[in-house]
Amino acid sequence: MTLNPITVPTRDQVSPANQALFDGLKKGLGMVPNLYATMAHSERALGTYLALQNAGSSIQGKAREVVNLVVSQVNGCEYCLAAHTVIGGMVGFTADQIMEIRRGRASFDARLDALARLVERIASERGHADPARLQAFFDAGWTTEHLVDAIVVIGDKTVTNYLHATTRVPVDFPAAPALAA
Repeated sequence: MTLNPITVPTRDQVSPANQALFDGLKKGLGMVPNLYATMAHSERALGTYLALQNAGSSIQGKAREVVNLVVSQVNGCEYCLAAHTVIGGMVGFTADQIMEIRRGRASFDARLDALARLVERIASERGHADPARLQAFFDAGWTTEHLVDAIVVIGDKTVTNYLHATTRVPVDFPAAPALAA
């Protein structure tokens, strides 16, 4: 028995509300990423996801990309690793730094290292934080607000990781390099 593959809908195949979201994405990003387009199979999922992703957060810029890269690596999401490798470079990480972040470390920045180590544990242990890593996170200058916002970003990234793992839509970013063993 062969299952029908899940396709990436075009603008003409989605609702008027999702068409407007496609237009905004195309204007802002220059494209509608396949994973976002796939969310438009639902009348509400794309808008809901974009609202979550664009909501205010104390985890922004490089810190957000640390969370995105670590969670995507833990979940083995080739789509999100590809996308966030590109974005990581755009926010100023080098290729070597991105590879280190994917391993749950950031030795080049003590504060980001504490974040990466905590996020790696939370993501790999399904929300259970190691008390020592949590204390190191706070000792590095992060606050309870940062902790809560980091967990929301973990959830945000888990949504897209799981969507890609389930749908296997084509990756439309350059492939992320494999991690050496």
